Amino acid sequence: MSQHPADSHDTIRVRQARENNLRGVDVDIPKRRITAFTGVSGSGKSSLVFGTIAAESQRLINETYTTFIQSFMPSMPRPDVEVLENLSTAIVVDQERMGANSRSTVGTATDAYSLLRVLYSRYSTPSAGGAGAYSFNLGQGACPVCEGFGTEASIDLDELLDWDKTLNEGAIKAPNFAPGAWLWQTLTAGTQPDLDVKLRDMPKAMLDRMLYEEAGKVKLNGANMSYSGLITRIKSNYIHSGREIKQAHIREWIERISTTAPCSACDGSRLGPAARESKINSLGIADMTAMQVSELLDALDQIQIQDASPLITNLKAVLESMVDLGLGYLSLDRPAGTLSGGEAQRVKMIRHLGSALSDVTYVFDEPTVGLHPHDIQRMNRLLAGLRDKGNTVLVVEHKPEVIGIADHVIDLGPGAGTHGGTICYSGAVDGLLASDTLTGKHFTTRAALNTTPRKATGAMDVRGASLHNLKNLSVDIPTGVMCAITGVAGSGKSTLIHSTIAKREDVAVVDQTAIRGSRRSNPATYTGIMDPIRAAFAKANGVKPALFSANSAGACPACSGVGYTYTDLASMAGVALPCEQCGGKRYTAEVLEYTLDGLNIAEVLDLSMEEALEQLKVPKAKAMLERLNQVGLGYLKLGQRLNTLSGGERQRIKLAINLGQGAGTYVLDEPTTGLHIADVQNLLRLLDEMVDEGNTVIVIEHHLAVVAHSDWVIDLGPGAGHEGGSIVFEGTPADLAASGTLTGEHLAAYVRG
Repeated sequence: MSQHPADSHDTIRVRQARENNLRGVDVDIPKRRITAFTGVSGSGKSSLVFGTIAAESQRLINETYTTFIQSFMPSMPRPDVEVLENLSTAIVVDQERMGANSRSTVGTATDAYSLLRVLYSRYSTPSAGGAGAYSFNLGQGACPVCEGFGTEASIDLDELLDWDKTLNEGAIKAPNFAPGAWLWQTLTAGTQPDLDVKLRDMPKAMLDRMLYEEAGKVKLNGANMSYSGLITRIKSNYIHSGREIKQAHIREWIERISTTAPCSACDGSRLGPAARESKINSLGIADMTAMQVSELLDALDQIQIQDASPLITNLKAVLESMVDLGLGYLSLDRPAGTLSGGEAQRVKMIRHLGSALSDVTYVFDEPTVGLHPHDIQRMNRLLAGLRDKGNTVLVVEHKPEVIGIADHVIDLGPGAGTHGGTICYSGAVDGLLASDTLTGKHFTTRAALNTTPRKATGAMDVRGASLHNLKNLSVDIPTGVMCAITGVAGSGKSTLIHSTIAKREDVAVVDQTAIRGSRRSNPATYTGIMDPIRAAFAKANGVKPALFSANSAGACPACSGVGYTYTDLASMAGVALPCEQCGGKRYTAEVLEYTLDGLNIAEVLDLSMEEALEQLKVPKAKAMLERLNQVGLGYLKLGQRLNTLSGGERQRIKLAINLGQGAGTYVLDEPTTGLHIADVQNLLRLLDEMVDEGNTVIVIEHHLAVVAHSDWVIDLGPGAGHEGGSIVFEGTPADLAASGTLTGEHLAAYVRG
């Protein structure tokens, strides 16, 4: 029987793809299969998968809308590719953090809360009304005090005060409040505290007066001066003033002491009184959303209401999907903005697992980020399930465990940036192993157990840690060594370190959180490289340095130096398009006529870190460029927008900045994110160098190569959420492999190969 013509379109054909650093890539990608894209960071994986295939699919879908709707949408440019055929609808499930809306929670993001609202509107007693009466996004259901946000601004007193000192000894840690300083004098003269008693022993009434006294007048040195309590002053002058804080040290201090506390009216539930009083089986809707998902499933099993059975079944299906994705430790009231990139990606997956759609192209960006080796097998089963429903699954991934289950592998490289952008291998996994590519060579590489760990020089003690799911933990974290903090996702690793060690003044936290900056910000401005470059341009051309700032006189007037025009689509992701006047170069034509080492300022910003180190003769920028290359970011361009960087790239930029600060303690949160197998070895060498220079390195990590290489390991668990929060192992990697813990079992299997 001859093949039907419709069955001949079983591959996505890509011809001459040149997006970003792609060098005229030709490749055929099988449909209704799992295809893994791998290669070193910056090799062109994302340019091919996201910037070419997914982007064109979404552009073509936008063109199906009516002319009226399209008039409200930006005109998306076609990717730089000659031929792109046989595309299907692309659904991108990436690691972009959720929670641009501060009201968004895990429950609202997964639609589980919508089902709960319907359940309570129909079957609770006393009923508050329809489903809207249980929504904290609507006036009828939201707490009238916090307006549905569930929190109110507060100040961390432990960051503000040293309880074991007197005021004369410097108990106030706020800038400009040193003993004898003018602000200190007005505060103490107005509120009259005892200057020689430790704050811990100060009477409550006296302490409250010093902290919360309303504004008043006091005579000081013959002059009438205004005064107020310490916290009253801080809130009025900084937190509630609405003014931008220009001094960097003040801004950093305010960020450090500012915190939020649950709303005193609704106790953080976000709901009004009527919604809080509604009960099913003596449980309010806030009680249910506060449970971790695994416990909520048990609570739903106890509801014996015949008419509610279909609704509960649908709700349980969503919650069971969360458990299958390793998210059973989350609660539905968890703010979406607090999720890690990996958690956010898995929450986004929930909507698609039960979807009736097929012949869809699902695009995943490292879906195993933040997953313990124990949970990676679950993820593999889910990817296989999406494929078996008739969907095409494209996965950008580095982990051998995921690459190994792919039906097809495309390896890009051979290097990063200008050294990448070509197809090194395309075919089955077995062929990759036999190939001579970097991925093929390192696919079966395993880090050896550290059998000669370094000796600790001391210890940082943690006592009584009980935040979130931590069970009153006490542990000594060794100094002068590399210490790995591991355990399943949700076991309490990040909570333990970030709530204790990371708050100490001599500790540098190198995480993957977004980098603060404007739309003009780039690696050159963030790391300080741009300042000596501007000065060098000015000296070489006899003009002012401000001309070469995208924030100043030399900026393109059409885009204000941003290089693109941004369209906010409200409910959808915004779209950035190159500025038509400057072509994305950010500067006026006059500024672009000035050169340094034969390059204008736009051409300099288009250099990679590696190229800049070779071509630019700017001595003051050399040290930072060397550190950026050292942390594996040589492929990044100086002028790349900060908001386009991955979490791993942001983390390595922060690491490069901190490397120049001298000996100290570094906390790294999953530094292997986004790293190729071969690059993990480079990272381990860098961490060794940091320890050998006298630093303490604390790594929160799942990657077994890092765990095996560490000097000391602290393993949390045994499970996630309420089942975690305990220390199940402390010791060397060799002892962990023989311990029989969940991490130990996987580590033993890893080193055996």
